[in-house]
Amino acid sequence: MNTKQTEIIVGLFVAAGLAALFMLAMKVSNLNIYSQDEGYEVEAHFDDVSGLKVRSAVTMAGVRIGQVSAIIFDPQTFEAVVKMRIESRYNTLPKDTSASILTAGLLGEKYIGLEAGGDEENLKDKDRIKLTQDSLVLEKLISRFVDKFVDSGDKK
Repeated sequence: MNTKQTEIIVGLFVAAGLAALFMLAMKVSNLNIYSQDEGYEVEAHFDDVSGLKVRSAVTMAGVRIGQVSAIIFDPQTFEAVVKMRIESRYNTLPKDTSASILTAGLLGEKYIGLEAGGDEENLKDKDRIKLTQDSLVLEKLISRFVDKFVDSGDKK
């Protein structure tokens, strides 16, 4: 094999490696540039969305059915409004579906978990999920535990 062929093979190998790294980076960052499914958008209001990010997963029964498309603050209600883009093939979610902000693992990333209700009507584009459960913030839990521990120590 001559030097020119070796250089071409090494160049192709490097290009394939860079393409693989690019695809891995897209997958890890939840960027889905190849999806043509626009789906439909629903929103939910939460008092606390600590740790939730745009492009976080929206799951139901452990299956990813969409992603968070926007998080905004409503100055009238002082709540966080989370807009979620749900894939169009999941268009039979009941209107009384509930949304919870959950954590993947002990210190993992936040995502939204949906639980189906029993309503006959389905969620449509621009509908609002009314039943929500806020993000569980570890610092608040520790603070409550410490307060209880200190209060019980004062009584002795």
